[in-house]
Amino acid sequence: MGSKSNRSRRYTEEFKRDAVALVRSSGRTVTEVARELGVSAEGLRNWVRQDQADRGQGAPGELTTAEREELRRLRRQNRE
Repeated sequence: MGSKSNRSRRYTEEFKRDAVALVRSSGRTVTEVARELGVSAEGLRNWVRQDQADRGQGAPGELTTAEREELRRLRRQNRE
């Protein structure tokens, strides 16, 4: 058993943007960059995928960050 916490870590938007930019500009794999930064490869892969959606290069039907925020706002409003 390792000393890893069961809680997920929260990263700043700036950190995520920089990590995605590093993947895009370095020519290295997501796994390599994730290992270097000390983040999960799957988490970084999700950030890269979301960045592609925000740039209009995502899979059909994939929501942008703005659309996700709007859905969250509408759900909150609907619960009230």
